Amino acid sequence: MAKIITKKSPIKTAFGKAVRKLRLEKNLSQEKLAELSGLHHNYISSVERGDRNITLENIYRIAVGLSSHPCALFHRLDDTFNIPED
Repeated sequence: MAKIITKKSPIKTAFGKAVRKLRLEKNLSQEKLAELSGLHHNYISSVERGDRNITLENIYRIAVGLSSHPCALFHRLDDTFNIPED
């Protein structure tokens, strides 16, 4: 069977990097973040790699697991995507 190669979405990749960076700043393993978020550690890994089209509900759950606010994750994308401030 031929392998299908798909290009990763820049926004999903950047969001995953933001999650990973904040997780590491909090000195959490993927397993601990998964436990705190109520998600599976494989799911956290796939989010950090930019492989998931994550739902708002799971963004919120991850933010809570990081003792943060969902907006904090998105603010980390500002430099990557030049998002204008209000």
